Amino acid sequence: MHAAVIEQAHTPPVLAEIADPPATAGLHLVRVAAAALSHVTRSRAAGRHYSAAPGRHLVPGVDGSGRLEDGRRVYFLLPEAPYGSMAERTLVAPANCIELPAALSDVTAAAIGIPGMSSWAALTQRARMVAGATVLVNGATGMSGRLAVQIARRLGAARVIATGRDAAALAALESLGADATIALGQPAAALSQALQAQFGRGVDIVLDYLWGPSAEAILEAAARAAPAGRALRHVQIGTAGGADIRLDGAVLRSSAIELLGSGLNSVPPERLRDSIRALFASAADDPFEAPVRQEPLARVAELWDMPGACPRIVFTTADRP
Repeated sequence: MHAAVIEQAHTPPVLAEIADPPATAGLHLVRVAAAALSHVTRSRAAGRHYSAAPGRHLVPGVDGSGRLEDGRRVYFLLPEAPYGSMAERTLVAPANCIELPAALSDVTAAAIGIPGMSSWAALTQRARMVAGATVLVNGATGMSGRLAVQIARRLGAARVIATGRDAAALAALESLGADATIALGQPAAALSQALQAQFGRGVDIVLDYLWGPSAEAILEAAARAAPAGRALRHVQIGTAGGADIRLDGAVLRSSAIELLGSGLNSVPPERLRDSIRALFASAADDPFEAPVRQEPLARVAELWDMPGACPRIVFTTADRP
């Protein structure tokens, strides 16, 4: 079969011919239709993600869509190493195969599965969101953040605030459900003032895809301006803005801020799968605005290091060299 293969560490995968995965008891052999190029796929392949396992001759890809042996269409998650989703076939545990609604295409499912699950699980499982909450999405201009704005609104948020650096992308979020936007590139004093104005009105949940300096600014603004005793759940999801923060302990002592994380291992696997099922059911009823760039798997080496996450690149196996 054709597959994307990482032959050397820290290099993009190349398209190669490798042996088909062997039939293995207790695992499904999935004929892959589509697999997304996501940040978690690249970071796991490079060994940088906390869930990554070291190895060479790795077929990358943490999720995708395809068909089981009996023809059922599924979205699948976490294929069995060394087989990833960027191949014509892969091996997946039955529990990690989720049947797709008829109204949802293979490409759309692959595009929204990981980024949509990230906010759906964070809101429902970690932040315990209730209808009427105010949600701030830090880093809302990428695919995950754009979906988070829409998902927060769909789950009943009364107000949604979006932050980001791309002015045009921020402005576009207003049509997707954002009530207010905050530019992260403005001077520190102006950013703090803008954040404090929002926290003064009351914010219940922060979905943080950036961490780093923007998270520091958000937490400090919340401690200064949030109503006394009002709980704020700050859910850390991604580290696109930096892996670390500097935080004065007084920020936590002087506020009702709860710091949480959401991702693999912090949410039980069955609840992540439930979040994906709910996401897909919602998307089948009312599609999310989620730009996709569909490309043949043959272009994996060329596109592997392309910056940006929106539109989401989705590789398909239909067109082979």
